[in-house]
Amino acid sequence: MHLRNSHLPVAIIGGGPIGLAAAAQLTMRGKKLVVFEAARAIAASVLEWKHVRMFSPWKYNTDKAAVSLLKAHGWTAPPDDNLPTGADLVERYLLPLTEVPELKGFIQLNTRVTAVVRKGLDKTKTQGREHLPFILHVEQSGKQRTIEACAVIDASGTWSNPNSIGCGSISVQGEPAFRDHIHYGIPDILGRHQNRYAGKNVLVVGSGHSAMNALQELEKLRAREPLTRISWAIRKMKVQDVYGGAERGELPARGELGSRTRDMLESRKMQLFTEFLIREITSEGKSLNLIGNANGSGETIISKIDEIIASTGSRPDLSFLRELRIAIDPVLECVPKLAPHIDPNFHSCGTVRPHGERELRQPEQDFYIVGAKSYGRAPNFLLLTGYEQVRSVAAAIAGDWETAKNVELKLPATGVCRTRASDCCGPTIPRANLNKIVFYLAHPRRAFKKIKYFIN
Repeated sequence: MHLRNSHLPVAIIGGGPIGLAAAAQLTMRGKKLVVFEAARAIAASVLEWKHVRMFSPWKYNTDKAAVSLLKAHGWTAPPDDNLPTGADLVERYLLPLTEVPELKGFIQLNTRVTAVVRKGLDKTKTQGREHLPFILHVEQSGKQRTIEACAVIDASGTWSNPNSIGCGSISVQGEPAFRDHIHYGIPDILGRHQNRYAGKNVLVVGSGHSAMNALQELEKLRAREPLTRISWAIRKMKVQDVYGGAERGELPARGELGSRTRDMLESRKMQLFTEFLIREITSEGKSLNLIGNANGSGETIISKIDEIIASTGSRPDLSFLRELRIAIDPVLECVPKLAPHIDPNFHSCGTVRPHGERELRQPEQDFYIVGAKSYGRAPNFLLLTGYEQVRSVAAAIAGDWETAKNVELKLPATGVCRTRASDCCGPTIPRANLNKIVFYLAHPRRAFKKIKYFIN
């Protein structure tokens, strides 16, 4: 397949680690490119959690093509086994990458892509659309303009589109009104946000690593400010499902996060609400009450909360792609071929089968969704996965199909996958069968009747 309109640049949406890796890969292959970053600074989403120390060391956080470009201009790599913070990742790796001459003039900040279309066609027109360039509508410093591209790589991520705290990630009654008391993501509890939480009654909502990180920071804050109180609300039935693989994984910092959270709970340093489904937020003087159901029982109220930290995940923004022919998994909102391997109903480890251009390609030819956005609403995306994705995609765009097909992805084991197979990403169970398994796990009596029927 020959890439049409090859005189035009490849447009990359998103100036984070994966978008910049895509730029480096394309540059190494001599392709024209342009990177659009909606924020005023590169890697703006990473800067939102710049105070957080990652549990993957440097050797898993850099792209090979990017490192080659950097070293050609005298860059010194950080020690492989050191754990960077978000700030380290930006300041010691991503910012220097944007300054190399090969990329510096092709990154446009404060430029939001508002729509991507085929030139002269809407989504319903088929004939000849693969021969036409893409048109990207962008808003730059308040002004509208368009740019043509021969291919588009969407690496815009999901961080800037957080889920709400309600069941089904829908805003609960009162949530919009009290947003000034809710932080979505991971606040800098020991730094610039300390005064917001010191001496307050704080509720953390969510059961992922972001939530546990916030809990750890709050415990450190309480050592300084003893009046600080901590509550934790999760939707899961068993808190044990949250802790992770402890010493079984190859990312010790990840396991330690779960272990420390378990120790906090066992030491009664916080109050836990399991199976808590929030229905409404109300005010009581200057404090908030969260009304819902917990532990499968009747109405439960978590009262006198001053601040809420919502670590409930995020989802992809697909609105600006509505005039392209894209395929999205109906459950996870991810790239469809990845769904069986990353569905959190069955996989909780972050390990995924090696995949590249072939799995990521969309019905709209020469358009790709990569990085965290390719995972949709599934958690546990690792940077190394995105780097291999864009290496393969860049090879395909450059016409090197043999290299594009040869994908390799060696991720660190985390020891937390719930599957029984020795390799959690071994033979794939069809999605229809996975749905049946989920159904019968939720309805054991029906499962027993089904087994009894076959026995008889």
